[in-house]
Amino acid sequence: MTLEIIDDWYGERALDYEAAWELQRELHAQRVAGEIDDTALFLEHPPVYTAGKRTEPHERPFDGTPVVDVDRGGKITFHGPGQLVGYPITKLPSHVLVVDYVRRVEEALIRAVADLGVAAGRVQGRSGVWLAADARGAERKVAAIGIRVTRGVTMHGFSLNADVDLDWYDRFVPCGIADAGVTTLSKELGRDVTVPEAAAAVRPHLEDLLAWEPYTPSPDLQTAEHGHPPEVPVLGLPGLAG
Repeated sequence: MTLEIIDDWYGERALDYEAAWELQRELHAQRVAGEIDDTALFLEHPPVYTAGKRTEPHERPFDGTPVVDVDRGGKITFHGPGQLVGYPITKLPSHVLVVDYVRRVEEALIRAVADLGVAAGRVQGRSGVWLAADARGAERKVAAIGIRVTRGVTMHGFSLNADVDLDWYDRFVPCGIADAGVTTLSKELGRDVTVPEAAAAVRPHLEDLLAWEPYTPSPDLQTAEHGHPPEVPVLGLPGLAG
């Protein structure tokens, strides 16, 4: 089965978060009913903070910026211009556990950023896609994941920082993680990486990984032990967005 990717919402066409959320709900209902095949939305949002069910009060923006409380697992994150946001609406096969779905999305992003020239991977106990600490900076996240699975069909998804303004991240505790940084593909590569360029890199890998064939995961980054328990960013199961 081929994953259909719809990507009409970049730049000036960036889609308001709550409008995208409503569209997700409509597609989710259609996928549950078998009226459509697996579908993913690729887009940009106007600036918005969204908080999952595990967000603590001290993790919210400290400047009074509004926050949308959402029905995904996890904590708070930012969406805005310069960030590729992906919402796969996919029916999980009976043999695919939720944690495997999350790892497949991570793998698609790891392979995509590698194609662009950025070496990244997983950090044990933390979801998302990370760069290891090096001479350029501390351990830092380039992509976040937070999902919901209802009636066997996924919602919400991932965000990949292409050239987003990192000043937005100074106003809150990203994904509830205070001891690591956030980065962008543009910052790491020293050139402008646009959202459409990032989307073009992610597309083939997401299509491949969500075809549910066996795959070999990338190795975890070799980083200091954080002492966090393994976490899966899912509503209804233990987890966080990150």
